[in-house]
Amino acid sequence: MNLRRIGAVIYARSLEFIRDRSALSWSFVMPIVMVVGLAFIFSGDGQPLFKVGVIADQPPTETKADPNPNRNLHPFLNTKHIDFYTVPANEQAAAIKKVGRHQVDMLMDLRPEQMHYWVNTESPKGYFMELLLKSSDGSKLSQEIVKGEQIRYVDWVIPGILGMNMMFSCLWGVGYVIVRYRKNGYLKRLNATPLTATEFLLGQIVSRMVLVVAVSVLVFTITNLFMHFVMEGNYLDLLVVLIIGTFTLITMGLLVASRVRSEELSDGLLNLLTWPMMLLSGVWFSMEGTNPIMQTLSQLSPLTHTLTAARAIMLDGASLLQVAPHLLILVAMSVVFLAIGAFGFRWTTD
Repeated sequence: MNLRRIGAVIYARSLEFIRDRSALSWSFVMPIVMVVGLAFIFSGDGQPLFKVGVIADQPPTETKADPNPNRNLHPFLNTKHIDFYTVPANEQAAAIKKVGRHQVDMLMDLRPEQMHYWVNTESPKGYFMELLLKSSDGSKLSQEIVKGEQIRYVDWVIPGILGMNMMFSCLWGVGYVIVRYRKNGYLKRLNATPLTATEFLLGQIVSRMVLVVAVSVLVFTITNLFMHFVMEGNYLDLLVVLIIGTFTLITMGLLVASRVRSEELSDGLLNLLTWPMMLLSGVWFSMEGTNPIMQTLSQLSPLTHTLTAARAIMLDGASLLQVAPHLLILVAMSVVFLAIGAFGFRWTTD
């Protein structure tokens, strides 16, 4: 073993990285962006102990942008450490389901012609909410009992885990690999063959899609044998969401790989895409209650629409027609990503 040769290799590789200003910049910028982003997302006074939805007639002066109900509607709404949020009347059925699944501790309808509340008596938090309500002049509201088992965290998070794995596999399996092909001259050799750029990209898309979908289905099937996930909807509908979501993420990877010449830069760009998606798309936690700006930005992520559609099918029994808006957004994103990636694709680093 020759230490001088090893030292020369270390020096050469370090010098190569330092000279790549774009990759070096990402190494500094990315951690700063992550720290600032996390601080902004989780800004506030912390999570309240309880969550209560309120259906009420909105005064003309109030706008839909204000999620807080009027505190003067009922004395109970002035109770501290409870997150009271406005529920639109057309979302009443969905809110009642959340009460049954222990996701919301109570739902109140304070419209003059209604005046009742829904509570799951099997929920510990629901029990305490009802006691607090009765001590705050709650006798004017009639009780509606909602039955249902609590949605386990594993039932909620399984789409997120599979979606995260799908995201990394699609972006790195396509974006990073193609850049490596370009850098080591493999694409240059392919360019000398009759193979067209469109044929090459289609081959990459199909091969990666088959692999990702097969792995996701296998992992879900095996873990479901032991975990028995909640599945209110149709498995075929869930498969359609998986296929469309996978295709969109693959086209995003092609967009990154279309012109990038450095593996380091592609790694930085892919990290810049994946970390915000992992934090803002609801992989590990719901975005409800987070900063409204971050909730809006999360809609720019294809992973957000994939996970929202998957959870709607699994937990709420939604059909493909009901999640169609999310699927149409994914298709539109795919068209844009694929068009830009194919148009800007380059075979060589020159």
